[in-house]
Amino acid sequence: MAVQTTSDHPRKLAGYDFYHQILGSPKFIVAPMVDQSELAWRILSRRYGAQLCYTPMINAKMFSPPSAHAYRAQAFNTSCLEEGSSTHDRPLIVQFCANNPSQLLTSALAVQDHCDAIDINLGCPQDIARKGHYGSFLMDEWKLIHDLINVLHENLSVPVTAKFRIFPSVEKTVAYAKMLESAGAQILTCHGRLRTQRGQNTGLADWSHIKAVKEAVRVPVFANGNILFHEDVEKCLRETGVDGVMSAEGQLYNPALFAPAPSGSPSSTLTGAHPPHADLALEYLAIVKNLKTPTSTSAVKGHLFKIMHPALGRETDLRERLGRIRGSNVVEEYIEIAKEMKQRMERDAAEVMKGGQIIDDLITIEPTTGLRVLPHWLSQPYFRPLKSPTEALKRASSPIPSHEDVKRARLSGQSAVDDTDIPL
Repeated sequence: MAVQTTSDHPRKLAGYDFYHQILGSPKFIVAPMVDQSELAWRILSRRYGAQLCYTPMINAKMFSPPSAHAYRAQAFNTSCLEEGSSTHDRPLIVQFCANNPSQLLTSALAVQDHCDAIDINLGCPQDIARKGHYGSFLMDEWKLIHDLINVLHENLSVPVTAKFRIFPSVEKTVAYAKMLESAGAQILTCHGRLRTQRGQNTGLADWSHIKAVKEAVRVPVFANGNILFHEDVEKCLRETGVDGVMSAEGQLYNPALFAPAPSGSPSSTLTGAHPPHADLALEYLAIVKNLKTPTSTSAVKGHLFKIMHPALGRETDLRERLGRIRGSNVVEEYIEIAKEMKQRMERDAAEVMKGGQIIDDLITIEPTTGLRVLPHWLSQPYFRPLKSPTEALKRASSPIPSHEDVKRARLSGQSAVDDTDIPL
């Protein structure tokens, strides 16, 4: 279906004018994550340093009339005047997946007054994206991608942006990024992984592709991949030259990922904040409880399993209780579990620290990755074990891959550290 474009909108800001004047020059960005970057999580994230958030991916086909009412209430609920509001939820970019320009435009028009930009998902590598013909499975259809971006660029009152994965060739990745820019994308987010890098084959993101994209285009560029600790953010900014760094899974396990270590921190080696995870869980649940906008129970449970992951393997009764909770009004049950976790973690911390030890004394190194493991009562990143420990990429601290590291990881099929979208 052909889409009639118009050019009668008031002039909207573009590129760096948009990045600076509307978004406020964000460097710390929460990625779009299905059922995980919902309103309550975005509010928590902003408290701990996130400067820009994306919604979970919304399916433009399902969001379009005539049968979209129930899906809209679940995917982007503006009826309570909280989601997308200037007091609770900005700056905000709403992400859609789509393969039909007309449907995409219809859906984007319905939310443009509640956000600062519309993003197109060109990165999802999951089987559902293959079946639905969207995300990274559009990577070879440049004409269609151009039309998806351009119809929004020409018809919306807010800018359009795009998040994409890389090709094996740096040259093709750069050509792809320049095409997205020419179609009208005003910010590009480069996830430095191939479409095939997912699940146990996630491996390392390639920052050299991201750097090449940044050097080739004129619009702002965000980097996505390999962000586990606070210092990784500055390293990524420095090594790639990008304007901002986006985190997905790393930020889910530590929503304070973007926050610097507080003054008087008990650690001299950690540059970022690692609050007690039970405190973060309780803070998140308080947000969920106080919002008028419903939060899906699957999202809440998913967050709690990730936030409290360092201790759930030890506190197996709490893990089992958390897994058994069912129903639509279960927040109080979640709160009771988080309170119990808090008591146990405070007990453990007091027992260990009474000998005069400091946090630095308790940090260990995971042998197959070389990454730091913090005491189990603190929030911290999760990383998947490597398939082949004998050929592991070992590091003294955080995963900052060289081009050779990336090639070795891909060739060996390793699944080193992971900061992949869920499942974008």
